Amino acid sequence: MKSTYTLLISILALAATGGLALVGALLVTSPVPRAPTSGQAIVGKAVRTGTPAIGGPFTLVSTKGESVTDQSFRGKWLLIFFGYTFCPDLCPTALANVSVALEKFGTDTSRLQPLFITVDPQRDTRDVMADYLQSFDPRILGLTGTQAQIDSVTKEYRVYVALDKTERSGNDYLVSHSAYLYLMDPQGKFVNVIEGNEGGDAIAAWLRKEMSGSVRGWRFE
Repeated sequence: MKSTYTLLISILALAATGGLALVGALLVTSPVPRAPTSGQAIVGKAVRTGTPAIGGPFTLVSTKGESVTDQSFRGKWLLIFFGYTFCPDLCPTALANVSVALEKFGTDTSRLQPLFITVDPQRDTRDVMADYLQSFDPRILGLTGTQAQIDSVTKEYRVYVALDKTERSGNDYLVSHSAYLYLMDPQGKFVNVIEGNEGGDAIAAWLRKEMSGSVRGWRFE
């Protein structure tokens, strides 16, 4: 997996505070390293980090009709992707890759919960998301909510989201958004990101590395 020296937090912060189209392009197309923080110390190639400013509380509705919060998933790893069901390419590709990665793990995924959070709540109702996710691994849980709730969670995760008004026609429009998979540990702390267009094998290998290196005692056979 390729990496750049672009600072993830700087880019994501710009996007969350109003960002330009250029920022969106960077987020969608540029590979990134582990997110740096104010507490980061770099020694040679080793990076020691403090608490990344990514993630936070949220309240949403699942495709099962249940109200869920970030606290609902404590004790589980979270693999989160932000997208929308009308997305022409990035989202189905990312979800298909996640499905392959989950298949590689088999029963090892019992402590890993993949989430698909919409950035387009106007069209992505609970039923629409449930129908859409039937094409992917059934372990992927879809989450939606009000516009205010979605705005809040995307801000917490520094997700770039922009409605493409130039091509909007009624209910037919595109939404530009960042296309990363976010890994959160069982305590709800941010671990790292990977591009959604990485293949399933690459995502599976990345998960094994990140999860085994972050929490003592977690192993994949």
